[in-house]
Amino acid sequence: MDDSLTINELVRRTGLTSRALRFYEARGLLSPLRTGSGRRLYSAAQIERIHQIVTLKKAGLSLSQIGRLFDSKPLDLAELLRGQLAILSTQSEEIALAQNNLTNALSRIESGEHLDAATLCSLIKGGERSMTEDNWKQVIDHYYTAEEQAHWLENAAPILPEFSSKVYLDQWKELSRRIEAALPIDPDSEQALAFVREWFTLLEPFSKVATPEMWEGTTKLYEAMPQWEGRVDPGFSSTVWQFISEATTAARAAGRDIGPLPAWME
Repeated sequence: MDDSLTINELVRRTGLTSRALRFYEARGLLSPLRTGSGRRLYSAAQIERIHQIVTLKKAGLSLSQIGRLFDSKPLDLAELLRGQLAILSTQSEEIALAQNNLTNALSRIESGEHLDAATLCSLIKGGERSMTEDNWKQVIDHYYTAEEQAHWLENAAPILPEFSSKVYLDQWKELSRRIEAALPIDPDSEQALAFVREWFTLLEPFSKVATPEMWEGTTKLYEAMPQWEGRVDPGFSSTVWQFISEATTAARAAGRDIGPLPAWME
């Protein structure tokens, strides 16, 4: 075990946090050895596995998908890679847009125009807003037919102003931040149940109007999140979505109250 590293040594060498390493272990992706006193020791094979996890995460795979790949379970890797290529393509477009915005601003300055901070921010945000709307449309068009989109909009019309507001998105981001900070969490725990109840309370505006078709379609959209994550921001990560899915399944199997649900689901 001379080439093995303790968790503190591994943190210094890789730049990962001890929380991340324990999280990977809890998800079954790592299996460090243990000393008699319970200290973790990472062998050369485990260190290589860590490098693989980091590389595959950069390629756009979720931890669940990485686990399936390690276990040689069925996984549409080609579709995942196509999705990641689409993300990189979008990021390239966003970089090009940012360059164009800054070039336009510079041109106006060089022509003698005075741009204050508010005007400069307006120019940049205008371009970003246009790109975000286009990206969402591309994602939605990929997963919903025109008829399904029309049905969704017809039923969701009363909640769209609230659902698309920055205040509402910020609430999702805050909940997601707290969940990310608390991971790893046992999906069967009381802490997990508390997060699930917060999630469904925040989702209540949608739950009130969602038909079974809307609910199923939205679930499929977010199950495919690793394929479009990074192109648009729903307010939470695929890691958080996966945790909430697992915790929700565990809570419902145990007959626990998870918060507001569509009337047809209760």
